[in-house]
Amino acid sequence: MGIRAYFDRIEPLFEKGGKYERYYPVFEAIESFAFTPKTVTTAAPHARSFVDMKRIMTYVVIATIPCILIGLWNTGYQANAAIASGLDPSGWRAAIAGIFGYNPSNPLANFVHGLMYFLPIYIVTLAVGGFWEILFATVRRHEVNEGFLVTSMLYTLILPASAPLWQVALGISFGVVIGKEVFGGTGKNFLNPALVGRAFLYFAYPAQMSGDSVWTPVDGFSGATALAVSASEGYQALVGHGITWMDAFIGTIQGCLGETSTLAAMLGLAFLLATRIANWRLIVGCLGGMIAFSTLLNLIGSDSNPMFAMPWYWHLVLGGYAFGLAFMVTEPVSASHTNMGRYIYGALIGFMVVMIRVVNPAFPEGMMLAILFANIFAPLIDHFVVRANIARRAKRHV
Repeated sequence: MGIRAYFDRIEPLFEKGGKYERYYPVFEAIESFAFTPKTVTTAAPHARSFVDMKRIMTYVVIATIPCILIGLWNTGYQANAAIASGLDPSGWRAAIAGIFGYNPSNPLANFVHGLMYFLPIYIVTLAVGGFWEILFATVRRHEVNEGFLVTSMLYTLILPASAPLWQVALGISFGVVIGKEVFGGTGKNFLNPALVGRAFLYFAYPAQMSGDSVWTPVDGFSGATALAVSASEGYQALVGHGITWMDAFIGTIQGCLGETSTLAAMLGLAFLLATRIANWRLIVGCLGGMIAFSTLLNLIGSDSNPMFAMPWYWHLVLGGYAFGLAFMVTEPVSASHTNMGRYIYGALIGFMVVMIRVVNPAFPEGMMLAILFANIFAPLIDHFVVRANIARRAKRHV
């Protein structure tokens, strides 16, 4: 109560006409982080819906909790397993984690070791991205939108644990400034800011953002990711590399911090659907597009490309498909907004992710590029859907 009273006492200093009027966005950002605001959003950035923005963002962050928990455990498990196999631990993270031992069968040791990689990345993301958010809000004289809380969490979860912190800062800066703020801020961006930052790092620093050894943060570790194995040897070879479908579904395989567990992503998606934050038409479209096109490629077959044989249920659990389906495809700002457009938008992503994974050997993942590609076409999809509806209604009145 004392802190609340303190904020109420100094608030007039930051309001219009106050001594620190210029810095109201900074005050509002700190107050909103500590307390529920006294007002709710009733207009843009979500002009198509009058649901409170803070409620939406809070629910999305809650939905990521299963991915965070399994991601922490799996990151630590992969690192401890590599150390237990004979590799030497190095760095301050390993030193702190070593207090609890490097036993991959010890859940606490795995969580702590994973936390040593998650926390620095998240703190850097929050600090650097928050700086840009507050700077633009101060210059434009508006409140800091809560949308960055979701962007920062999603961006962290789609990064490899071994990402250098300076690259983390560079990526989130690009995502926030170029992916969102230059278009007017939260609600006016047509691309997903978290994916824009990740894509920038992918193309600017491919050695750190792709490859074999990047996923397990232990010096000297080498091993191909599941999609890399599938692209070179076929998905049937995954069992020989110690990866079963259930391993991929639960999330006990190499991958980015929060993307490995399909189970965790589906739990988060169920929560978003139950609270009506996510639109089910986007999910149906994305799953339908992926299942239909991957099944078609299975029927066509290929003697030279083993990815043609990968069935849809393997596409579902490998790479970032499930995470992207739950948290990126359903992102309301950059997706289509008409009901029919949502089906088409989702189907386009499902089609493109399989196309990229199977046909383009340079990008074994595909989900990031597929979503960004669909983001660009979302307004055009809605335009043609609206025009088709107008033409259909016009015919009825002729």
